[in-house]
Amino acid sequence: MAQQTRHAPNRLERRKARTRCALVRAAQAFIAAGKLNVPILELTQAADVGMGSFYNHFDSREQLFQAAVEDALDRYGTLLDELTVGLDDPAHVFAQSFRLTGRLHRRSPELSKVLLNNGLALATSGKGLAPRARRDIEDGVRAGRFRIRDPELAMVIVAGAALCLGQLLHDHPERDDAAASDQVTEDVLRMLGLAADEAHDICQRPLPDLNGRRP
Repeated sequence: MAQQTRHAPNRLERRKARTRCALVRAAQAFIAAGKLNVPILELTQAADVGMGSFYNHFDSREQLFQAAVEDALDRYGTLLDELTVGLDDPAHVFAQSFRLTGRLHRRSPELSKVLLNNGLALATSGKGLAPRARRDIEDGVRAGRFRIRDPELAMVIVAGAALCLGQLLHDHPERDDAAASDQVTEDVLRMLGLAADEAHDICQRPLPDLNGRRP
């Protein structure tokens, strides 16, 4: 019998994982509230873990906050990957991801605020939304779907639009998040080089059901 190289987590490993998760979630709540200078003691109290447990996982508050932002980016990115499976047209993949991201600002408001309070991380990180948008733009250029001179500058516009849309939806809860997300996506597609009628058509296509699906 081949020797197994992986093993199920033991009780100690599971407890460590739960503690780290509790700290990350507590940090995300403080980031979402804009409380970036909160003492470590307050973080551990919110996570319901001991002070010593904190230093078993993180060297500093800044390291924890970085992990919290990366976790938020990963969760958003993983969900978008699941919701764009099976799409072949890079313009459709990009549009669906952007439209869903707009809707997720309302469906996962705390996680959304973590990202919005770390806008540069959203725009430049190697995790989460930015690398996926960059990939879709580059795929669209190679496939002849997008006509842009500089993909990196296009990403600046896309990231700015995504961040401003999210903030707008938080600031104006009376706005229809679906309609606003689709309109901004349509305008971004036109900026990337799609004809107006095709951009409109792509943004009218049905989306996967988000009920019960949260990052």
